[in-house]
Amino acid sequence: MSIVLLLVCLTLLAHASTFSARPVMHDASQPTRWRSMKNMTEGAGAGSATCRTGNPIDDCWRCDPDWETNRKVLADCGIGFGRGAIGGRDGEFYVVTTEEDDPREPRQGMLRHAVIQSEPLWIIFERDMSITLKEELMMNSYKTIDGRGFNIEMANGPCITIQGVTNIIIHGIYIHDCVQGGNAVVTDGPQHYELRGISDGDGISIFGARDVWIDHCTLSHCHDGLIDIVSGSTAITVSNNYMFRHNEVMLMGHSDDYVADKKMQVTIAFNYFGEGLVQRMPRCRHGYFHVVNNVYTGWEMYAIGGSANPTINSQGNVPGDEEWKSWNWRSEGDLLLNGARFIASGNATAATYAKASSMVARPASLLTSTPAVGAGALDGEGADDTDTVVFLLNGRDGLGSSG
Repeated sequence: MSIVLLLVCLTLLAHASTFSARPVMHDASQPTRWRSMKNMTEGAGAGSATCRTGNPIDDCWRCDPDWETNRKVLADCGIGFGRGAIGGRDGEFYVVTTEEDDPREPRQGMLRHAVIQSEPLWIIFERDMSITLKEELMMNSYKTIDGRGFNIEMANGPCITIQGVTNIIIHGIYIHDCVQGGNAVVTDGPQHYELRGISDGDGISIFGARDVWIDHCTLSHCHDGLIDIVSGSTAITVSNNYMFRHNEVMLMGHSDDYVADKKMQVTIAFNYFGEGLVQRMPRCRHGYFHVVNNVYTGWEMYAIGGSANPTINSQGNVPGDEEWKSWNWRSEGDLLLNGARFIASGNATAATYAKASSMVARPASLLTSTPAVGAGALDGEGADDTDTVVFLLNGRDGLGSSG
C-alpha cells in the first residue's frame, strides 16, 4: 500500500515583501553589531502588528527596515531542533566577489575560499551571482551563507556538503541541477585538502553534522536528494524552503542498520513542497522528527515514509505501509484533504513524543483563511521572480491529494 500523507497547514506567511538588490554597506573587515528583535513590539518597524505574519522566523527579522545593517539578527531567529545554530554570527563579514571556483587552490573572493576558513564568518555577496562549482563545496564550522539582497544561484555542478562540522546557516540560495563530483582533490580547510570519492549529487548533504539551519532556500532537480541528513547528524531545522520538480526529496537517516541515527532530531517546518515531487518529504529512519506546518501540493508515490522505527510527530503530515504499525506515529491537528488519511501507531508515551517536539504548531484551520504563503528564496534574495514562492492556496488543484 503506498504511503499517503495528509496535507499540512502552513501559517500566516502571507507577508512576502521584496528587498532591493543594493550592495551591503559594510566594511567586510569589521564585524557588524547585531541585536535580537524578538521583544520589539512597538512602532511601525520591527515587531509591529502591521508587519507580523505569524511566521516566527520572518517576524523576527523581516520587519526591520535596516535588516541589511542588522543582518546577523537572523542567527537569533531560529526555531525547532536547529535553533542553536549560530553560523558565523560571532565572526566578521566575508564578501564573495567572484563566481569563479577552484577546488584545489581557492582564492580570496571565492565562495569556496570563504567557507573553508577556520574562524567564524558571515558570508554575503557583492552582486547577483550564478555559481557553478567544479567539485562539492566542503564547509567548515561556524559559517553563514546569506544570500539576502541579491539573486544567488548554485547550479549545474556539485553543490553543498556539510560534513563533520557544526553551526551552519544557509539562507536565501537557489540550488538546482546539482550533479555528482569526486575522484578529485578538494580543499576543506585553510591548509588542508583531500582526495574525495564520488559525491551523491545532493543539493545539500548533511553528514555527521549538528546545529544546522537551512532556511528560505529554493531547491529542485538534483541528481540524488534535495536535502539529505544522515550519519548521526542532529539538531537540524529545515524551514521556509520551496522544493519542486524532484524525485527523492529528503532522506533522514543513513540506513536501517546505522543505529547512530537514533539520536537524530530534525524539525521540518513551514516548507512548501511544490509541483513535480514524487517521494521522501521526508523519508525517516531511527530518530525523532517533528514535521509541522508544511504545505504539500501533492505527490506521485508518497509524502512521509520511513523505516527502522522512527518517532514522528506529525502536526501536519502522514504515512501508510504495513511497517509503520511499529513506529511511534501520531497526528495532531492535521487537516486531511482530498483523500489523505492517517492511522496512528506505536505505544509511545508523552515523554517519547516530547523528544520529537520542537515548536508550537499553528492550527491547520488557518490554511483555509490564509490567502498566500511565502517560502523559498525571497524576491531579491536568491531566486528571480519566477522562482520566488508566493502561491495562492485557495482553489489550487492537487492540495493534499493522495497520488
